[in-house]
Amino acid sequence: SYAILFFYPLDFTFVCPTEMHAFQEKLSEFESRGVKVIAVSVDSQFSHFNWLTTPKSKGGIEGVTYPIVADLNKTITRDYDVEVEGAGIAYRGAFVIDKAGVVRSQVVNDLPLGRNIDELIRLVDALQFTEEHGEVCPANWEKGDKSMKATQDGLVEYFN
Repeated sequence: SYAILFFYPLDFTFVCPTEMHAFQEKLSEFESRGVKVIAVSVDSQFSHFNWLTTPKSKGGIEGVTYPIVADLNKTITRDYDVEVEGAGIAYRGAFVIDKAGVVRSQVVNDLPLGRNIDELIRLVDALQFTEEHGEVCPANWEKGDKSMKATQDGLVEYFN
């Protein structure tokens, strides 16, 4: 299946729970596209469990149902090149991975910059469209918009 693998700095922080809940709110949209959502941080499974049992009103992520990976040794964080050098935590990396396990999109935000989850859904839609139709998706393309052939003639046709 497709996957969204996303990294976040730490449990019990500030921007992170807003993103965790935003992914949960859109989880059914990812699932309807055959996409698994997986979160990764350098915290332990014990920290994840405590955060998962802390109510949203207290900064927790109670109600989040997708997997959260404990990357204590930072192997995954380093493999995806999202480690904040010298800090031992991850940037806000998000990777769109196709059914063959190939990363097709990656976006890495600095620590204070939260993600746009709808943009990740748009990227999945674009990837699945190109796989199905063999055409490419121009700037700002959204599902249902005009696509184009990946040729000079296709570009000219698109602009005209």
